[in-house]
Amino acid sequence: MNHIASNPARSDIERRARRRAGAKMGWYIHAFVYVLVNLGLVTLSAAHGRSWAMYPLMGWGLGLLIHGAVVWFVAGGGFYDRLVERERRALGAGDRG
Repeated sequence: MNHIASNPARSDIERRARRRAGAKMGWYIHAFVYVLVNLGLVTLSAAHGRSWAMYPLMGWGLGLLIHGAVVWFVAGGGFYDRLVERERRALGAGDRG
């Protein structure tokens, strides 16, 4: 018997855990592709005696940084959970009064 499906709270935790793990895995894939592509661009740039590779490196790096901030600190981290819990308490306090 599937114990996760029989307990709604546990299935909610399982769903959230899978979503957060998926978001973190997405960031790892993004970072891996960033490193591979930019190594190629830096190699290509250096082979032609130029330094243009720093521009895509910095631009994409900013995107990777923002993606990481969202995954690790907002949606996938404790910050989002604290905001949700604060809203639950606020809504719960309003129901009692």
